[in-house]
Amino acid sequence: MSNNAELLQKALHERIVIIDGAMGTTLQRYQLDEAAYRGERFKDWAQDLKGNHDLLNLTRPEVVAEVHRAYLEAGADIIETNTFSSQAVSLADYKMEHLAYELNVAAAGIARRVADEFMAEHPERACFVAGAIGPMNRALSLSPDVNNPAYRAVTYDQVMQAYYDQVRGLVDGGADILIVETVFDSLNSKAALFAIQKLFDDTGRKLPVMCSFTITDASGRTLSGQTVEAYWNSVSNNDLLSVGINCALGPKEMRPFIEELSRVAPIYVSSYPNAGLPDPLSPTGFPETPETMAPQLRDWARQGWLNFVGGCCGTTPEHIRAIAAAVKDCPPRVIPLVEPYLRLSGLEPLALRPDTNFVNLGERTNVTGSPKFAKLILNGQYEEALSVARQQVENGAQMIDVNMDEGLLDSEAAMVKFLNLIAAEPDIARVPVVVDSSKWSIIEAGLKCVQGKAIVNSISLKEGEEKFKEQARLVRRYGAAVIVMAFDERGQADSFPYRRNPRRQPTRDERVRQSRFGIRVDQLAGRHES
Repeated sequence: MSNNAELLQKALHERIVIIDGAMGTTLQRYQLDEAAYRGERFKDWAQDLKGNHDLLNLTRPEVVAEVHRAYLEAGADIIETNTFSSQAVSLADYKMEHLAYELNVAAAGIARRVADEFMAEHPERACFVAGAIGPMNRALSLSPDVNNPAYRAVTYDQVMQAYYDQVRGLVDGGADILIVETVFDSLNSKAALFAIQKLFDDTGRKLPVMCSFTITDASGRTLSGQTVEAYWNSVSNNDLLSVGINCALGPKEMRPFIEELSRVAPIYVSSYPNAGLPDPLSPTGFPETPETMAPQLRDWARQGWLNFVGGCCGTTPEHIRAIAAAVKDCPPRVIPLVEPYLRLSGLEPLALRPDTNFVNLGERTNVTGSPKFAKLILNGQYEEALSVARQQVENGAQMIDVNMDEGLLDSEAAMVKFLNLIAAEPDIARVPVVVDSSKWSIIEAGLKCVQGKAIVNSISLKEGEEKFKEQARLVRRYGAAVIVMAFDERGQADSFPYRRNPRRQPTRDERVRQSRFGIRVDQLAGRHES
């Protein structure tokens, strides 16, 4: 652990840590014109650049530095880099994909210099630079074509690579923390977290990682449809410093959701709401002033819900100064003890507890087990095939098993198309998916389409221990649980006596192992003895 990471942990044990406020809102105060955004380097660029705030890292770095400095002076412990859209997918709108790495290095370098200078002037303060990783302007769980719900404007691999390049720049530029924020599509954030872990493996460097998602309205769901607990289950495979909620809502609207997250997450919790819902009649565009917003966040702190707090859209250094003062004497949230049950999710959560009875697994969406479903898929009748899945869930299936292992199919493409179609059907997508195949490439293709926490059925030791370990690591990194079949190079295990005592409940340690590694076969297939 680096010295900065140790200082951050120390601060979190002692108090609520303050995150800065909105970068865009504050930059708009400067009323920069098109020429300011272009600078000399981009003066002849073919497209308008005004409003591309991230480009100011290259053309007006002194303005970005002033904003960072203002937030530190207001009491922020963490300043976020000006990189909300600094990855190739979003930068394509400006034909600036090639600038992604450079923008992130520059932005992290600006924030690093400001933080170091401020700490030199205020040796009693510890200040941290968080590399901001925004949500991207393309979604992996949503189709931009209303006539083709299976279509995606971008692939998982493209999203993951774009985030990988962004994270590499943030780390090289000097970030202390990485924060995947304003998540509206869970699958995008899973790809970002995959990219982060891949970079850590590739470079041998590791930073604390924060994750913050966005509840879009009073329904309590992300834009891609997940509830608070379902989202947490989706990303809980990652070694996160914190999980939180930011953007979209003001403190009044966000309150019940941050309370729920505080209850279900066994790690630190962050929150940085907007300054209320957008209000075109307000002089700032948002109704909450520092004086009205700070007392609400103080109440959250006194309820014991916060480890990090700050502001999002519409907040300014004045807001952060008021918030920091309001929570100064409030103790940090105590992390709750959450039982380590197997916790899955579709759009909604599913926890398998010791008292869980039979789990109903819908297996009719399996081409090897259902002639009707196989015929529909082979004939390209995917809409009709969806009705099979819908009927399974309506009849009580708590998960659905999807298998496309058929010699006459392009099985990877069929798995991707069907899972993308399921994602557009809330009545089906609310339950977890079992990605079922005897071929790893099909399993992996499926995992790249699932925003919830799925189950892989299955992996085994048939190809040897090293291959098994590699696949197990990837299953975990994709955010899924796993069924492990008792096969090795010599065939099915059949020589070890097994007798289950139906009256014996598993110990806590056994439940921990079950929740981390996968699902008990007897919970899927029913209680049995042999």
